[in-house]
Amino acid sequence: MVPCKRRRRVTSGGDSDQNSELENWRILGSTPLVDALPYLKVWVEKIELPDGRIVDDFYQVYLPDSVLIFARDTEGRVVVERAYRHGLKRVSLILPAGGVEVDEEPLAAAHRELLEETGYASDEWTRLGAFQSNSNQGGGKIFMFEARNARKMADPDSGDLEEIQVLLMDDAELEGAIRGGEMVALSSVTACSLALNSWQQSGTNPE
Repeated sequence: MVPCKRRRRVTSGGDSDQNSELENWRILGSTPLVDALPYLKVWVEKIELPDGRIVDDFYQVYLPDSVLIFARDTEGRVVVERAYRHGLKRVSLILPAGGVEVDEEPLAAAHRELLEETGYASDEWTRLGAFQSNSNQGGGKIFMFEARNARKMADPDSGDLEEIQVLLMDDAELEGAIRGGEMVALSSVTACSLALNSWQQSGTNPE
C-alpha cells in the first residue's frame, strides 16, 4: 500500500505557462513558531508560486552552519570517530565535525574542531564543498574539508556531553563500514565519497 502524500492548502490564481523559465517563489508572510537560538529556529511562510497559487504553510528551519572534516594521518589512514548521536538514537561512526562560531571562518572552525575532537592537526587542507542540509526546509550549510598528513598533537577535548572513541581506518575498512551501516549520517558519507573519489581520480595510493 502506497502511503498518502500530504497535500498542502493551495488556492488557484492563474494559468501556468509550460514554456516559461523557472522563477523564484515570493514570500508573502512569515510566522515564528520556535525560537531556540543559537541552536534552532522554526517558522512557517506563506508563499506565492510563479503561477499565482498560494501555499499557506511552508515550514522553514534555521540551524547554524557547521564543518565536517575528512582527515588522513601521515600513513594515509582516515581519522574516524565512534560516538552516540542523539538524532540517530544510536552509536555510529562519524567524521569529525562541529559548529561554526559567530564571525569564524569555516576553515578556522575545521582546524579547531579536528584538534578538539581528535587531537589531530594538519597544515594541508582542501575544500570539498559547501552543501545545504535540506533543500526545502533549509537548515545550515555544511562546509566539508579534507585534511592530509594529520599529526596527533594533543589529547581530544570535545566537551562534557560527548564521549568519543577516535579510530584510524584504511579505505577498505571505511568503505566496509559505510556499506555495513556503521556510518549512516549522510554528511559523513558524502564527505567520504567526495574524498575517496578524489584519491581514486588522482591515482594516489594512500597506504
